[in-house]
Amino acid sequence: MAQARSPAGQSGQLPDLSHSVKLEYVRLGCRYLINHILTLLLISLVAAVAIEALSTQWLDLEYDLVSVLVVFVVVVLGSTVYLMTRPRPVYLVDYACHVPPHELQIPLQLVKERCGKFGKFDEPTVEFQLKVLERSGLGEETYAPKAMHSVPPRPSMALAREETEQVMFGALDALFENTAVNPKDVGVLVVNCSLFNPVPSLSAMIVNRYKLRSTVRSFNLGGMGCGAGVIAVSLAGDLLQVHHATYAVVVSTENITQNWYAGSRKSMLIANCLFRVGGAAVLLSNRLADRRRAKYRLVHVVRTHRGADDKAYRCVYQEQDDDGNVGVSLSRDLTAIAGGALKANITTLGPLVLPVSEQLLFLAKLVAKKLWSDKTKPHIPDFKRAFDHFCVHAGGRAVIDELEKNLELRPVDVEASRMTLHRFGNTSSSSIWYELAYIEAKGRMRKGHRVWQIAFGSGFKCNSAVWQALRNVQPSPHGPWEDCIHRYPVQTSHRIASPRQDAQPQPQQH
Repeated sequence: MAQARSPAGQSGQLPDLSHSVKLEYVRLGCRYLINHILTLLLISLVAAVAIEALSTQWLDLEYDLVSVLVVFVVVVLGSTVYLMTRPRPVYLVDYACHVPPHELQIPLQLVKERCGKFGKFDEPTVEFQLKVLERSGLGEETYAPKAMHSVPPRPSMALAREETEQVMFGALDALFENTAVNPKDVGVLVVNCSLFNPVPSLSAMIVNRYKLRSTVRSFNLGGMGCGAGVIAVSLAGDLLQVHHATYAVVVSTENITQNWYAGSRKSMLIANCLFRVGGAAVLLSNRLADRRRAKYRLVHVVRTHRGADDKAYRCVYQEQDDDGNVGVSLSRDLTAIAGGALKANITTLGPLVLPVSEQLLFLAKLVAKKLWSDKTKPHIPDFKRAFDHFCVHAGGRAVIDELEKNLELRPVDVEASRMTLHRFGNTSSSSIWYELAYIEAKGRMRKGHRVWQIAFGSGFKCNSAVWQALRNVQPSPHGPWEDCIHRYPVQTSHRIASPRQDAQPQPQQH
């Protein structure tokens, strides 16, 4: 069973990366580095040969026009081939995060009261959920769907559709309004939602609502967990490499209504406590004309999949308990498995983003550890030298704490993640966009800054996306932090007030 002390349904801690880095996790990253070095050397060699040939023709062959033209044509053709085969830039024009209506807010005290009134929960089950909530890092303004505001909750297909439509259409309406893009100009649509996959699909719901053109290339990703937002961006980016001058829309959300767990298995109760309503819509483009108004350029996407390992595959698993109640079970090994996926991901990403000095120091210490002493502590690269901002998936307070510790981040580096968890809860794959919106709302995003979005997902996966700001980015209208950013950051509280405390008179304000 999952222990109550870990809000993400995880026991223990992430593995200490400084004592558990293996060569197998470095190979792919080194391969990327070597490929880049070889490309650089090849370009340098071609340039040197061209210069030498031109010099030779100029000095020794007394202005042999034909030879000079041959060299010129070769250089032009080589440059043309390079320009035609290099990846097209993918721009993030804008994005929008959905903020549900105020009446759907569910303060922690209200959660406490309703847990006790839900007849299917016995006393130990209620106590367990309250302990998780005490340590969750969630605040008083998170949102639950309409079905969860009934006592007892009354999930249904109709209410699940209503929740998803409200979230997706709310985010898309804001996105199209802010960007002035006609929905009929969208050529690619990617929607990800793990646990709610009706017929017709969620992507078809969007096509129908906004009357997208019949040739739109639409995709619906299901069952891929909280890391699916990065996967959706990766898929959209790949499609933009193939289809010229078009827009791609990515919609990331999760459905809470039909995934309320009504049983007593502790490993399945965590989701009730952490997951809240939320979603985001992102507009990507490969049109050069959009570069001026775009906020970011996609630099890298690195995806790590550990599904070949049986423990990793089953650590986040939807199933029925002994009483037939359906829920998502979170294994006690989840933290360790996430740590392994994280190691593989960052050691692959490292050579793409870290300064050469950091890479060489890391490799030197790793080789020294293997050759001379098992006690030599490997050098853990300083990712603060590669990134200006971090968007760590707001899966739970314990996860954020451990990532902060293992990656040696500063409190300000994980501030956006903590405040997103506090204000909106775990909104699954869309949480990284609420975090990015927080950084913008604080006025911290400057031209040239690099952002690292990192998320985990069932399967088990760890995915990273790296963006570079194209300008000093300001928050878009109607952003999720527009009415509350002045109150953040806050000192998060991990306890729910008791009824007796609530009944005490408050001091008057003068």
